[in-house]
Amino acid sequence: LGSVRGLMKGDKREEPGPGLEPTAPPPPTEEEEALLEFHRSYRELFQFFCSNTTIHGAIRLVCSQHNRMKTAFWAVLWLCTFGMMYWQFGLLFEEYFSYPVSLNINLNSDKLVFPAVTICTLNPYRYREIKEELEELDRITEQTLFDLYKYNSSNTLVAHARVRRDLREPLPHPLQRLAVPAPPHSARRVRSATSSVRDNNPQVNRKDWKIGFQLCNQNKSDCFYQTYSSGVDAVREWYHFHYINILSRRRDTSPSLEEDALGKFIFACRFNQVSCNEANYSHFHHPIYGNCYTFNDKNSSNLWMSSMPGVNNGLSLTLRTEQNDFIPLLSTVTGARVMVHGQDEPAFMDDGGFNLRPGVETSIGMSKEAVDRLGGDYGDCTKNGSDVPVKNLYRSKYTQQVCIHSCFQQNMVKECGCAYIFYPLPPGMEFCDYRKHNSWGYCYYKLQDAFSSDRLGCFTKCRKPCSVTTYKLSAGYSRWPSVTSQDWVFQMLSLQNNYTIKNKRDGVAKVNIFFKELNYKTNSESPSVTMVTLLSNLGSQWSLWFGSSVLSVVEMAELVFDLLVITFLMLLRRFRSRYWSPGRGGRGAQEVASTPASSLPSRFCPHPASPSSSPPGPAAANLALSAPPPAYATLGPCPAPSGLAAAGSPAHPPGEL
Repeated sequence: LGSVRGLMKGDKREEPGPGLEPTAPPPPTEEEEALLEFHRSYRELFQFFCSNTTIHGAIRLVCSQHNRMKTAFWAVLWLCTFGMMYWQFGLLFEEYFSYPVSLNINLNSDKLVFPAVTICTLNPYRYREIKEELEELDRITEQTLFDLYKYNSSNTLVAHARVRRDLREPLPHPLQRLAVPAPPHSARRVRSATSSVRDNNPQVNRKDWKIGFQLCNQNKSDCFYQTYSSGVDAVREWYHFHYINILSRRRDTSPSLEEDALGKFIFACRFNQVSCNEANYSHFHHPIYGNCYTFNDKNSSNLWMSSMPGVNNGLSLTLRTEQNDFIPLLSTVTGARVMVHGQDEPAFMDDGGFNLRPGVETSIGMSKEAVDRLGGDYGDCTKNGSDVPVKNLYRSKYTQQVCIHSCFQQNMVKECGCAYIFYPLPPGMEFCDYRKHNSWGYCYYKLQDAFSSDRLGCFTKCRKPCSVTTYKLSAGYSRWPSVTSQDWVFQMLSLQNNYTIKNKRDGVAKVNIFFKELNYKTNSESPSVTMVTLLSNLGSQWSLWFGSSVLSVVEMAELVFDLLVITFLMLLRRFRSRYWSPGRGGRGAQEVASTPASSLPSRFCPHPASPSSSPPGPAAANLALSAPPPAYATLGPCPAPSGLAAAGSPAHPPGEL
């Protein structure tokens, strides 16, 4: 500790004498107060704390010390209360670190930005434009329908059958009839016991097999059948599979200029009773849904605003839905497909679109709803998708559907070596075609199964965005035009839009999209337990169990600090006594033996008491007890004091006692 010594509470300062002669101890006075004082024992510290603390019940541990039963009762009660309080503290901290959230629902009313609306024709190409590429596929499909179902889909089927032998090469993955495995013998026996009279007649064989086509890997070591219980579904999926390969060979998948004209598909367009123009929409082509037109997207010059609700203050479209030139085996649905989405979100027609029925006026009422999540520790969401391990292949902002489709396309490129034509093409890749990638169908259907069961991890990687705006839709339907007005309506459409009158109701549809009300709901999250709430709850528990405040917590901290300091000083004193005491260690004995007698303190030199000296008092006793016992084997003779030189006995020779 050097020259500065800390004093235990009750210790007194010792002043060395001016000379070799020990000075008489000072008379007993009041204890001097040191800068830092600590209690001499744990008992003393505990008694001081219990007598002076502001924590309720602690003083009972001291004032009842003469009654052991009361002391034990208050000690057990105090410890139980202390334990209950910290158990409550644990529950509060557990709740805080679980990061709960509160959902705040706000109802706002203001002018609303009208969402983007996408309308598709449900026909990817005019049949006459792609008939040459589909001629071979159509012939094989017609022959397959006749072989499986004896259905003659063309008057020239016999001619097609003759030409079929002269085709350059047959299509891979032919559609086949597959027998269904027979049920177990026990099941047949149970069925025969409960059969009716009609079961005695032979069943139609077509009910006992499925339709499908075979897919194999690169080296034909693993194959499986993609089967369907419905023949319609099997033919459509098989035709769709070959159509994708044909479409991937076309260098330009955009439609013709004639089909791209807005007036060929949309007869009339009005928003807020004002006619639309080409600056209000953009066009893109979908491989299945055909030509699609998006109104009020982010590329529009001025975004539409709705200041009034109702059907007359929204978007109204009159559409052509006739199917004179549709692909018969690909476009099996008539009408149009519509989707409502945000301005900077892509239109996923498969996920969120719905079909419009011809000859019907569809009125779609919208209500806006916004969701704001906290993210971070409070929820698994992302701000802008920058922390999601999936590259965005779309030129739009991050959405969960954008991420999921991008994730599937990346896995498709990684596993199959080519890109799926329905999703954006990554740089440096090409779309799948079995002429270049003969096993991509096997890879795709295997990957689709893994994707659906989330073995690819796309649904786990693609987190929800923290801010989402959705539109809830409700639809109403009515016949349009009515029986009494259809004559003049069709006549006007014929004169203005070259509408074919003979199609009448099957070739036209109308849709109205509008806000039902301008009130929109905002669902926002906020922390349920903040730091202020946590401290308030902790203080409430502390006051409940001990009736104290923050200063009482400081007193507890001071108690812990004093315990640590007292323990440290006691260990240090024990270490010094073992290390420096002469006769208890070899090093200490050598140091004392090599020290000159004149340099030793006077308290190490025993002297006979002077006859004139006063009887030893408490100070002298403390002084004698504080001095270590001398090592007589190594201690030399002490020089006699000057006052005893004349009356003292003759000195012994050096080295003798």
